[in-house]
Amino acid sequence: MAAKNQQTQKPKKRKQISSAKIDWDSSKSKKPKLLASNPSKVPSNKPLKKPFKLPKQKQEHPNHSKFKKLESGNENKELTKRELRFQAKELAEARKKRRKPHYTLEQELASLWEKMRRRNIAKEDRSKLITEALQKMKGKIPEITGSHVSSRVLQTCVKYCSQTERDAVFAELRPHLLTLACNTYAVHLMKKMLDTVSKTQLAGVISSLRGHVSSLLRHMVGSVVIEHAYQLGNATQKQELLTELYSTELQLFKDLVSIKESRLIDVISKLGLQKSSVLRHMSSVIQPILEKGIVDHSMIHKVLIEYLSIADQSSAADLIQQLSGPLLVRMIHTRYGSKIGMFCVKHGSAKERKKIIKGMKGHIIKIAHDQCGCMVLICIVSMVDDTKLITKIVIRELQTTLKELVLDKSGRRLLLQLLHPNCSHYLNPDDLASLNLSVPSLSAKSESEVKSEKISRDEESSKEAARSDPDVTTTESGKSDTSPEDLYLAEGGKKDPGLRRRELLVGSGLAENLVDVCIENAGELLTSNFGKDVIFEVAMGGSDDILHPSLDEKLNNLHEAIAALAAKPKSEESEEEHVLENFHSSRTLRKLVLHCPAFASTLWKKSLEGKCQLWAQGHSSKIVCAFWESVDSQVRKMAKEELQLLIDGGILKFPETKQLANEG
Repeated sequence: MAAKNQQTQKPKKRKQISSAKIDWDSSKSKKPKLLASNPSKVPSNKPLKKPFKLPKQKQEHPNHSKFKKLESGNENKELTKRELRFQAKELAEARKKRRKPHYTLEQELASLWEKMRRRNIAKEDRSKLITEALQKMKGKIPEITGSHVSSRVLQTCVKYCSQTERDAVFAELRPHLLTLACNTYAVHLMKKMLDTVSKTQLAGVISSLRGHVSSLLRHMVGSVVIEHAYQLGNATQKQELLTELYSTELQLFKDLVSIKESRLIDVISKLGLQKSSVLRHMSSVIQPILEKGIVDHSMIHKVLIEYLSIADQSSAADLIQQLSGPLLVRMIHTRYGSKIGMFCVKHGSAKERKKIIKGMKGHIIKIAHDQCGCMVLICIVSMVDDTKLITKIVIRELQTTLKELVLDKSGRRLLLQLLHPNCSHYLNPDDLASLNLSVPSLSAKSESEVKSEKISRDEESSKEAARSDPDVTTTESGKSDTSPEDLYLAEGGKKDPGLRRRELLVGSGLAENLVDVCIENAGELLTSNFGKDVIFEVAMGGSDDILHPSLDEKLNNLHEAIAALAAKPKSEESEEEHVLENFHSSRTLRKLVLHCPAFASTLWKKSLEGKCQLWAQGHSSKIVCAFWESVDSQVRKMAKEELQLLIDGGILKFPETKQLANEG
């Protein structure tokens, strides 16, 4: 009975709902009409047996989201593009306000910054704007310093504000220095603050870095701050930062070492530290830095030099092997970095030297123009035997900008090293000493080995080595005044130094191009403070007459080009100074007359014969006198008759000692 009741109630219930549904749909929806119009699918005698699906109610309901989307689409079509952009901008602004707590303040500071950073603004107006900006930031400076916009505003404020305002900013930032030092944007403000702080404040900053030096050096951003502080500090402050990297004892007790013990070896001997423990600590500091590639800072270069001074043979060799390559290019711009580069060239294997030279590809010109970097190139051309590789990478790249190289203070030194090796006139004592430095553990050689190698060398090569290194002097007994290590280092590669020079200078075509540059720009080079040395060495034919056998014709053309400049008539109206009266060129021509008889003969015949009285005054008189003082008898004989008349007439005057020497 219960089942029967359920069966009888079911169609009734379905009847009520379906009928109600059809009535509602018939008034408001078109879909049921379309379904009802199909007689094949919906029979007319069974209109109530169609299955009822609740999900269709959502699709057919007029308040469904589909209709909402259509309505919103219609509204968007009515809005213009400008209004849509404005609406999107407002939405973005709202999101930024929720995400950034100081967004409104940053917008206000940005508007003030646009005014205060102008160049044509008055100082009073800028001061007012800066004061207003600092008032808005007061108490919130550490929080907003990490922002891209606020950091720029603070940098401008610190640059132009008064000392009182600057001290207030520093006092607010002081407790947060370590945090800000590692922030990408705050680091620029930190550098600006360090540039403007007083000595007392700088000492406070450096003391606050104590205990965190190694961790900051391992950080890509923090290393910039600590390097800046290192550069600004005095010798004592620099030592305080460095000693922390040597040992844990020195990290805890900074007063153990004074400024007198600047070298790590002296520190170890004074405090009685174990060298092995110091090496382990320094290795733990250095290795993470090298793995991250943070090698640009001079502080790290100093630490590496100290490490190599106490390292054993295997540790030093591993470090040199790790540095040999493209990583070295980023280090050689500093004094200590340049020394590390020379160590790698001297003590590296042929494979490591090849890596170093290949790593410099594309950077040779920049390195050659750098004061410290050029010394590494000088070391390479003086010691590396693979002249084909040097020609392919170094020489070919230098030949593209040869004129600029000749006129550059540092760039010319590489060319002068090839023309006249190890000349004290072109390389100062520190540079010559750096070429003879070595890593103690890698250059230790017994005296017997050094003596045997010295005896095995022929007499000619020993003379060339003595000429190339003026610091190595040989006594009558045949012993050198320098230590065995220095002798071993001075030898460089296995190839004969003269042969290596000839292959690099003449065989590569560099000398021929260099002579052509000197011929084309003779006047400019002679009157240049730096170019005059190169044109003098080229006109002389280089040390040991290295250019003469193969380039005699071109050298004669250079002599004639210089003589043609000197033969130009003297004109007071001309703005350009005559080559015989210029300070630099007159002294260069005097040296050429004294040391190069071929040039002296060309100059006399083309420029000065019969005109000595015209050039007997001023700077040009030094050139005229050089003919009388020349060591070559043919040069003196050629000019004696004309010069004697000028001397007798009192027009040309010599020091008495020189005149007596010539008469004798």
